[in-house]
Amino acid sequence: MASRTVIVTGGFGILGRAVSAAFTAAGDTVARVDFAGEAPDAGAAALDIGGVDIANPAVAAQVVGEVKAKLGTPTVLVNIAGGFVWEPLADGGAKTWERMFRMNALTAASMCQAAAPLLAESGDGRIVNIGANAAAKATAGMGGYTGSKAAVHKLTESLAEELKGKGVTVNAVLPTIIDTPTNRADMPDADTSDWLHPEAIADVILFLASPAARAVTGALIPLTRGTSA
Repeated sequence: MASRTVIVTGGFGILGRAVSAAFTAAGDTVARVDFAGEAPDAGAAALDIGGVDIANPAVAAQVVGEVKAKLGTPTVLVNIAGGFVWEPLADGGAKTWERMFRMNALTAASMCQAAAPLLAESGDGRIVNIGANAAAKATAGMGGYTGSKAAVHKLTESLAEELKGKGVTVNAVLPTIIDTPTNRADMPDADTSDWLHPEAIADVILFLASPAARAVTGALIPLTRGTSA
């Protein structure tokens, strides 16, 4: 498979770095995009764009334009950017819901809007969004987070229909708890045996971005099996 230009949002985080590394190892050219100013492993990707709020459609358009100018027309967009808050409604309310919606749903929507026309130019473009298995049924304190991730699921389904026949597939993976240092610190007594390793999630994303997945679009794929790295 010829080298492609891949955009990974949230590219400076644990999952973003794992996904970026997997695409790079496969021979692709990766641009990592993040709200944070610098990546902890600066130089690991072909291009790092930090300190950007891609929930803003104008900023997302600028980012996509910069990637095209420096690396070439993108073929793959992976939307990992987002955040998590556990908070009962009484403790936060609309402010938290708005924050979650902006971080999880608007980042994905703005980047999809900016990148889709360029992805279509290749005739084999790919969008992979990160949803959440927890969004199937919200539990206490999870309303804002799961509500915003449910919006990502519906974005995935609707955009897949909008881009049918235009050479772009749109899918989402729905992981359960990801094995990260932050999650281990937040849940020190948890059984981590079923937690998902970032590298296992990256494998599924690479499949969805590959020619082998050309017939798959509009899928919401649960990732629920803990695996070794």
